[in-house]
Amino acid sequence: MVRVKSSFPSRYLLCEVNVTDRNSLLLLDDRAVIAAVKDVVQRMHGDYGAALCSFGFSVKYLNAVTGIIFLRFPKKCYKQLWSALPFITSIEARGKKIPCFLNCIYVGGTIRTCQKFLIRYNAHQLRRMLPKCRSEEEKRNIQQTILDCCLTQTRTDVSEDAQSEEDE
Repeated sequence: MVRVKSSFPSRYLLCEVNVTDRNSLLLLDDRAVIAAVKDVVQRMHGDYGAALCSFGFSVKYLNAVTGIIFLRFPKKCYKQLWSALPFITSIEARGKKIPCFLNCIYVGGTIRTCQKFLIRYNAHQLRRMLPKCRSEEEKRNIQQTILDCCLTQTRTDVSEDAQSEEDE
């Protein structure tokens, strides 16, 4: 498979939405996130930053259950947007103001690298939860989840290697 390079290279920011009430995450949608990000860039970097980042900016993935967001920005302005993200204090979605902040976890050149990092990040978070388990059943469930993450990752790595050998 050949990767197509566009004339406008992009960067992908993997962000985590942190809220006090987890149920309010279900109200999030991509339009609300876009509006909040554009507003904060306008406040922090003025018209120049807003104009630079309005072209090519999009929300590629939003998981309202886990609060994970993939943001796509042009490569030439991703640092400006990255520097403005900590100033988001709330997102207005569906008529409600959700107090939150965005934690940028990773910056990648492709969605695929962000996905691989997210798998490793989630496995690490599960390992951190392991000592806090109250029962043996919880512990076994978390261990099984970690094992499933690792097995999925190794299966995809093995299948990628097999495909690259076939291409040659």
